[in-house]
Formats: sequence, C-alpha cells, structure tokens
Amino acid sequence: MEKYVITLGDFLKNAGIVGFHYMLETAGARENIDFGHSEDDQALWVSMDFAQNADWTDMYFKAFIRYFGPFSTYQGIKDKIQICIEKIEAENWNPGKQEKDDLKFINDKLQSNSYQAGFANIQKKIENREIYEKLKKNKLSDKLSAEELKNRLEELLDFINQPECSETFAMKSIIYTYINRFWNGKCFLLRPNAKKDMREVFEKDFSEPFRKYLSADHKKAKDLCIDCGDPIGPKEKVSIAFMNEVGDDFTRKRSAFWNCKVDAFLCPGCAFIYALSPLGFRLYANKFVFVNINDSISTLLYANHKKGRIDEEGEKTENKKYSQWFAETINILLKEKQKELSNVQVILRGVSADDRYVLSIIHRRIIEIIREPRISDALTALAKAPVTKVRDNFVKIHETLVMNLLQHREQYQLLNCLFKENIKEESKNFYIFWVYEVQLWTELVVAYSSDRDKRREISMSCGAMKKSGADLRKAIMAAKGMTSSEGLRGIEYQLLNALAVRNVNKFMDVVMRLYSAYGSKRNEDGHELLIPTGFVQMLNDKQKFTEYGYAFVMGLVGSYEPKKEEA
Repeated sequence: MEKYVITLGDFLKNAGIVGFHYMLETAGARENIDFGHSEDDQALWVSMDFAQNADWTDMYFKAFIRYFGPFSTYQGIKDKIQICIEKIEAENWNPGKQEKDDLKFINDKLQSNSYQAGFANIQKKIENREIYEKLKKNKLSDKLSAEELKNRLEELLDFINQPECSETFAMKSIIYTYINRFWNGKCFLLRPNAKKDMREVFEKDFSEPFRKYLSADHKKAKDLCIDCGDPIGPKEKVSIAFMNEVGDDFTRKRSAFWNCKVDAFLCPGCAFIYALSPLGFRLYANKFVFVNINDSISTLLYANHKKGRIDEEGEKTENKKYSQWFAETINILLKEKQKELSNVQVILRGVSADDRYVLSIIHRRIIEIIREPRISDALTALAKAPVTKVRDNFVKIHETLVMNLLQHREQYQLLNCLFKENIKEESKNFYIFWVYEVQLWTELVVAYSSDRDKRREISMSCGAMKKSGADLRKAIMAAKGMTSSEGLRGIEYQLLNALAVRNVNKFMDVVMRLYSAYGSKRNEDGHELLIPTGFVQMLNDKQKFTEYGYAFVMGLVGSYEPKKEEA
C-alpha cells in the first residue's frame, strides 16, 4: 500500500499532526487501514488512496466545529437565547442588567460583519431567511412583551440551528477567535476573501493543492520543502509566512535570506498540516496549551489527546482553568512507560489577539522528581482537591505546587500560608501533609539522586520528628486540660516565624522551653518526652533545620497524617 508520510517537526508542525489525527478520528477514518503510525513510531502515515479521495475541506470544518464549537461565540448566542426563553417560560422574566446584556449580546454578535458575510453566502440555501433580516431592522429588546420576545427568540433559535447556519456561524466564530491566533493572511483570513464562501476558499488554497501535490510528478522539481524536505514545483510553493510569529513578511523583507532570495517554502502537504495546528492545542478557559514531546508519535498524541465531548465540556469550565490541565499533564509524564523521556516542551498561548507563544521546558530532572513515588502520590491526591479557601480567597494548591516544581521553587512559602490558616481552624491538614511531602522528597531526589537508602533514612527521621511534635501536642493539651488547640496558637506562630527566616536559635529556644515545661510527661506508649536527637543534627545543617523543623511543627499543629481532603 502506497503511503503519504508525515514526520515530526517543530512544535507547530507537531500540533498540526495532533490536529490531523483528531480530524481523521472525527471523520471516522480507519486506523491501520486509512492511516497509522510508522514502524519506528516517528511518523504518521495516510494511505495514498484515502488521501487522494478524501474531502479534506469537509473534514477540516467538522473537526474544528466539533472541538471549538462548544467554546465559540455561536454557542454563547444559543446559550443566551435558551436562558432567556427559560426565564420567560418560568414566568421569571423581569428584565434587569443581565437580561438586557444578554439581548444586546445576541443582537450584536448575530449582526457582526463576519456573520453578515456568512449569511450572504448561504441565504439561498436556507429557510426563513427573513428571520435574520428582520433582526437587522428590528432588534430584540426588553421593551417587547414577554410573549412576543419568546416567539422571536424561538424563531431565531430554530433559524440558527439549521445545518447551513450552524456550520457557517460556528466557523465564523472559530476563525476569528481561535484560528487567526495561529495563522493569518491566507485563505478565509485573507482580507479580500472575507466575504467569500469559506469552504470554497479553503478548498482552493489548501485541500485541492494537497491532493494535486500527492499525484504530481516531481522529478524535475528544483526546490525542497523547508520542513519535510520533499521536492516542490514552482506553482506548489507555499510561503510559511502565513503562520503567526514564524517569520517576517518575506515579500518585503528579503534581507534574512542568502542573496535576498527567499527560499522558506512549504509543500502543500506540510502547509495543510500547519493549517491544522490550532486543533492540536487544547483550550482551557483563556489559554491554548500544548505539550511538545518529540520522542514518538504515540507519546505526542497521548500527551495532547482530546478524549470526548464530556471532557471537552469540562475544559471550558472557567473555575477549573489550569488545574485540570496541570493534573492531566503531570499524569501523562508519570504514566509514560515507553522510554525515558528527555526534556518536555510546554507551549502556552493566550486567546487575545496580542498574546504570544510562551515556551517552557520541563527538564529531565523535573521529570525524575515527579516520578518519585511519594511525589506522584501527592500530586494524585492534590489533583482530586486542587483548590482550597485561604482567608477570603481561593488558592490553587495543585497548580501552585506544580508551577513551583517546574520553575525550581521551594514549596515553603505555600506551606507557611497553609500552616497559618490551619492554626486558626485546623482545616488544612490534608494540604499541609502532601505539600510537605513534595518539598521533602524534591530535596531528597536532588541531593541523593542515586542513594535511595539515604532518602529512606532522612524520611524516617522526619517521620520521627512529626511523631515527637504530635506527642508534645498531646502532652501540652492534657496538662492544660484543653479540648482544642487554641492554646497552642502562640507557640505555633513563634516556631513558624523562626522557620520562615531560618532562625535556628529562636526555634530552639522555644523548643527547649516547651520540653522543660512538659518533658516530664509521657507519650501514649509510656515513654518520657525527650528532646528528639534530630534537633542536634539541625543545629549546623540548614537543610535539616527546615526539613526536621517543619516536620516537628506538623506534628505539633495536628498535620501528622494525611487526613481526608476538604469537601
């Protein structure tokens, strides 16, 4: 079977490959028959027969609508129409600011220039076009009677739900909100083409050239595609300048090229793949995200897989934002067993027109850290309850912790914040326990990368320090006849402040006074409360001071064990 092979490349090419694969799955293409992976898993292939006969334009449009449709302005219009109808039906229509804003949104968006241009192209193919034309002359208003407004809204909803309207309006939203963040100045994003049929211009600029290229003879071709290296004829060359932030205007700025001769051209196949790059990114609230892993096609697809409509709906939930994505990304890195991963590139891009690509590298050392079983346990636990309330604000614990890892920052600032909140009402034990575990084991992996025995030794010592703190807590509460830990707040604050500024003397002064007062007591095992030997090691070792010190305070504040996360 003759095949067209698509190889891995830069992050935009790889995003295009992910988008291409998603498009094929959406179209119902048969894996290992119509498309598949190369034997070495370094390329994606499409059967030549499938490629030459496929309706690439239809597949492109349907794939983009399937993924970006739920996030689009078009969906927002339908949602607001439905909300207004439901309020009227429930006899709860009392137009205030929100209702007026909803009606204005429906009017303005449906009458935008892009929607009007789309309507002009399909008006002969649709029914009841007068409904749309009426909106221009007579906008929806809160001054209308509830019954009349309801009738007009229902008419409008039926109108825009027609297949031709649905595709046209959804794609117009997607083109000018999502696709143009990645490429521009070509096809339906070329200004002279703004009022033309979107499918026709895409077919002319991308789909038809792709099919023709596959069947053309390139024996006499002198130029090579700058991406895949395949030969291209003079009429087949596509400037890569249509991709945003890839290069300057090559027509007017030729000085970057040898002898001012522009040779940065793509073949029609690679151009089609690049046009799919927006579909390779996943959308979370106000960010596009992409995990670029060059190890294999399988790993790349796994890292950026769009699972289904339910998951897609979850992605657009505003309050989740990055937390869900961070959890999934980290799980990807933890679960990847095919081979040892090298550095992983994470690309972010905002949805605003003036946003740029932000590239971050997850270094191999970070991957080693998050693969440590104790850290992976912590990340899994915190991913289930990623957000908690501190004072009057919601803090994204999981996101903050992961970002600290990726940016090589300690967790102690986050830990102190949780400790101080816990002193007030003891509601953060779950978070304190796991954040401390991440900080401790990060230090152990870095300091003793190949000495697992040493890691276990220090971990056990920290466990002993927690136990000592917990025993002292019980002794103090018993001596004072306390049923709550309110009487310990002053002591806990002193110890935390000493830890925050690395003041060993202050910390030990408080500890010595506590053991002088309560050292005669016995723990639940009947043993006297002796000053832990770990304190001796802390005196001349700053790292042990923070590791052991926080462990001791954890026991003292009641965070000795990972209690159940908050509801």
